[in-house]
Amino acid sequence: MTDYRKVAIDDLPNAPNPTREKKEVDEAVGATEFGFNVFRAEPGEQLPWGYHRHPEHEELFYVVTGQIVVETPERDYTVGAGEAFFVPPGHLNLARAVGDETAEVVAVGAPKGADGATIEEECPACGEVTDRTSDVATEGEETVYVLSCAQCGAETGRLRA
Repeated sequence: MTDYRKVAIDDLPNAPNPTREKKEVDEAVGATEFGFNVFRAEPGEQLPWGYHRHPEHEELFYVVTGQIVVETPERDYTVGAGEAFFVPPGHLNLARAVGDETAEVVAVGAPKGADGATIEEECPACGEVTDRTSDVATEGEETVYVLSCAQCGAETGRLRA
């Protein structure tokens, strides 16, 4: 028996995130050396959880359809269909879908074991630039991820799969 695996992206469960869809392909196939996610984001939706950096993890966004803007400390980059954007380890970024159509974006990162992200955003409650903590809650039959400021504990967002 081989370890080859094939999956249909649309059949995968939707992972918690602030976009319409996030499909964790790497998890579905059991990839251990790289991350591979497919996002579908409506204009205005951000991917993934916030302005962040991965200390030891490279990231590459490939835009299949639509358009995103990647915000960095230096400037914003517009990335359209058929274009890719590379983020070196330790560099802050936040991608947001823009334009008039749904953006479909493939996000690849490595090494997978170093994909932990540090969010660095201003808290609307205390004004400090901090990371976020997350808790899992249930609303009805729906799982909700509640983001809070690591400094003051104020809720800063709720994400649904």
